[in-house]
Amino acid sequence: MANKFNKCRQPETVGHAPARQMLAAAVMLLASGFAQAAVTPEQAAQLGTTLTPIGAEMAGNAAGTIPPYTGGLPQDLTPPGYTPGDSMLPDPFAGEKPLLVITGQNRDQYKDQLTAVTYELLRRYPSYRVDVYPTHRSVPLAEHQIKNARINATNARTGEGGLALENAVPGVAFPIPQTGYEAMWNHLFGVPGLLDHEFNTRYESWNMASDGTPILATSGEVWGGSPLATTENINKVVGPSDVYGRIKVKYNEPARRAGEAIMGQDAVNPLVQPRRAWQYLPGQRRVKLAPDIAYDTPNPGTAGSSTYDDVGIFNGAMDRFDFKLIGKKEMIIPYNNYKLNYEKEPAKYVTANHLNPDFLRWELHRVWVVEATLKPGKRHIYKTRTFYLDEDSWRAVASDEYDGNDELYRGGFAHGSVDWYNRTGAANSVIYDLIAGRYNVSGIFGPFGGIKLIKPLSKAQWSPQSLAGAGIR
Repeated sequence: MANKFNKCRQPETVGHAPARQMLAAAVMLLASGFAQAAVTPEQAAQLGTTLTPIGAEMAGNAAGTIPPYTGGLPQDLTPPGYTPGDSMLPDPFAGEKPLLVITGQNRDQYKDQLTAVTYELLRRYPSYRVDVYPTHRSVPLAEHQIKNARINATNARTGEGGLALENAVPGVAFPIPQTGYEAMWNHLFGVPGLLDHEFNTRYESWNMASDGTPILATSGEVWGGSPLATTENINKVVGPSDVYGRIKVKYNEPARRAGEAIMGQDAVNPLVQPRRAWQYLPGQRRVKLAPDIAYDTPNPGTAGSSTYDDVGIFNGAMDRFDFKLIGKKEMIIPYNNYKLNYEKEPAKYVTANHLNPDFLRWELHRVWVVEATLKPGKRHIYKTRTFYLDEDSWRAVASDEYDGNDELYRGGFAHGSVDWYNRTGAANSVIYDLIAGRYNVSGIFGPFGGIKLIKPLSKAQWSPQSLAGAGIR
């Protein structure tokens, strides 16, 4: 396997949940309508009592297979080999063994707790399995995340039919969501636990072809973060043009992409300020606006194996789909994937047909289920999409995508892990193309020393002109 990687480089992230629970949740949400206002003070009073400060259920489940939330991993956690501030995190659960192993033979027993893509991979590949470990609600919360979620609960609202965010301070905007748009805003708008920092890392993205050949899609360096996550901005109510997320990428490999660079930024109201994106192409030696870096445009960072809005499971404006909040459900999802994220040799886990199950950790967690349906008259390669949002972090952890014929087309997984000391998170991600029989894994940062937290780049470094300097070869 290692030889294949080296050769290809040269040319160029328990128990059933009763169905009636989902039905009851769906009926309740439908009855509540699509109100765009904040919840009442009485509802918000649940935060920090029966609900965690950002809206998850504080209690465990009745079966005891999901524990109560106790604040996430403590900051003074010191696994062997860890020094506070290290960018390469050891696995705090390395000694645990799976409680359950799901294979193609017993997959039907757990179908209700698996995403459609997980179930299909188990059906299709005898070598695929799901190792289910003890559940750890490891997500830590910083004081500003706790405080701002409580403020937003009774003040934040959506506008423009759910497409825009209004009257919110940075953080979880809707800890008690009433609509699918509100739940997705929680995924998009949340800020990290460490203020006054951005992230930087080198990374790789690999495609596994249907014939079992691994091919380097891209390698490069990435910078990103939220300009709202600063001491200066964390308490301010955001305006429609305020940018909540931005990213800059410089490609180093393959040779035909070396020197290219892109940058994008998303604002709170995409109708007032649509995504702004720029691209630098060395052959043209100029920076140009790139409005197509959005939606279902094939993502060159994965050599076209996914769309731009597949990044992070979902990103960007929500105007092409109707988002419906289905309810909450117990699901077996990737969680606490330290072993995968911090492995230094990707050849060990980028294996034929699917990621190596030996490197994957799955746990039983409650997730919010959001269904996105393509709006009439809108265009996208996906007709419907189902997103699964972790209740403890509000991050999208998995998705199922269906094509225009209602066939299961693609699906993604974010393999999250948390830096308990800095209260931040990291994940590489994989997207499976079930029609083409291939997959892509992106955000591989283990070989490069992990993800580094840096002081925010200057205004000049976030200007479009900076791409030319970064991309010259």
